[in-house]
Order: sequence, then structure tokens, then C-alpha cells
Amino acid sequence: MTKDHGPQIKDDDAYESLREKGASKEKAARIANARANKDMHPSEKGGHAERYEDRTKDELMDRAREIGIEGRSKMNKDELIDALRNH
Repeated sequence: MTKDHGPQIKDDDAYESLREKGASKEKAARIANARANKDMHPSEKGGHAERYEDRTKDELMDRAREIGIEGRSKMNKDELIDALRNH
């Protein structure tokens, strides 16, 4: 049986599922509430950025610098992609 997480969580099932998959409380609440809102379509958002594989090493290096990945100057393109995806 799904636990009632109070009035601040609009979709308790989605919230619990996300928490079980390791999402933080804040992230799970944000996604669960977006799914419950008829005016929002979270599954249709995102996915518009250029793939990392299609970017140049310099572009990847700039992005790694923006988010503070340590050791980026010694990484090759594949290592940068991996670091960006797992940051």
C-alpha cells in the first residue's frame, strides 16, 4: 500500500517509485508533482541538447570546466564524455 506523503506530494506512487530508484526527496517530489499536474508534460521536455559525441573536445572541455570536473585537462574525449555523464 502506498504511503500518504501529505498534501505537498501530489502523486504518492510516483514519489515512492523515484525514491526507491535513488532520487533525492526534492527531486522525487518535483517529478511526482509535475506528473500529477495536467498542464505540465515532463516526459516531453528535455532531450534537445546536442549529443556529447557530436561535440568537439574543446566544447566538452568548456562544459567540464563550467561544472567543475577535476582532472579534465588530462582527459581524452571519451573520458570527458564519461565524466560529464556521471557528474
